[in-house]
Amino acid sequence: MDEEKRITLRLPADLHEWLAAEAKSARRSLNSEIVYRLEVERDAATADPKSP
Repeated sequence: MDEEKRITLRLPADLHEWLAAEAKSARRSLNSEIVYRLEVERDAATADPKSP
């Protein structure tokens, strides 16, 4: 990641709790978990351009 951008993100409380638990389980910060999941989805979409 060459450049970083800060954003404010609003999440439903249940989604935040789930992401926080997933991050803890993976021994990542919440930020790292969100970035990881977005990168996985981006890579999947790039690999299969026919996906919605």
